[in-house]
Amino acid sequence: MIRRTFAAIALAAVAIASPASAKTLTVGANIGNVPWEFQNEAGETVGFEVELVQEVAKRMGYDDVSFENIPFNGLFSAVQSGRIDAAVSSITITKKRLESVSFAQPYYDSDQSLSVLKSSGIDGLKGLGGKTVGVDTGSTGDMWATEHQKEYGIGEIRRFEGLAPAMLDLGNGGIDGYISDIPAVAYYIKDKPQFAVVERIKTGEQYSVMFAKDSPLATETTKAISTLKKEGFVQQLHEKWFGTKPDASTSTATEAEMPKL
Repeated sequence: MIRRTFAAIALAAVAIASPASAKTLTVGANIGNVPWEFQNEAGETVGFEVELVQEVAKRMGYDDVSFENIPFNGLFSAVQSGRIDAAVSSITITKKRLESVSFAQPYYDSDQSLSVLKSSGIDGLKGLGGKTVGVDTGSTGDMWATEHQKEYGIGEIRRFEGLAPAMLDLGNGGIDGYISDIPAVAYYIKDKPQFAVVERIKTGEQYSVMFAKDSPLATETTKAISTLKKEGFVQQLHEKWFGTKPDASTSTATEAEMPKL
């Protein structure tokens, strides 16, 4: 009995000394979304948004950030249910999404794009008549393609869980074109000359961190991002991951308010 008592005291002491009270921010991401969040050759999760969220969390008093790999379409229910604290994956702020979730201020301006195999002969959206187009499930590219399917005569819309499998299918001839965020595609194909972005689709999108509806974390994150923009941290991330300084008029360089309906 005495030995057991001493053992219990020892375990309790270890528990008190352990970092059990460490404050961790749990973030969902569709890992494989280059250059925003993906695994490098060492198996580490890296990317523009990974570094941004890690620095934001540090400024908010968190000791660590835990990334959870979730398909893009599942990120919305994951934040709404409280399974995760926040989500990133080049998520576009839209009025429809603001009805059920909240966003911090934006940090990247983007558009959609159509990418194809150069050998396909497709040189723009007008060449999609009767063709099969790939999109990321639940993305703004998915929304755009669905809305404009009849206008361009798109034969079929095929949905993928991320850029990598879609581009693989495009390379194999399984789809004729891929509609997705232009920065991710441009980064992915920079060393793959068989592909080309043949048309930029103007949508005026802005990316941000997503939270449960009315979560106070959205307000805290907005303040932290403002500080990082003032310090030039976000601009430096842009230069690191895209090779150029951001335009001074974009949300990467300019402070913005937290989006509201």
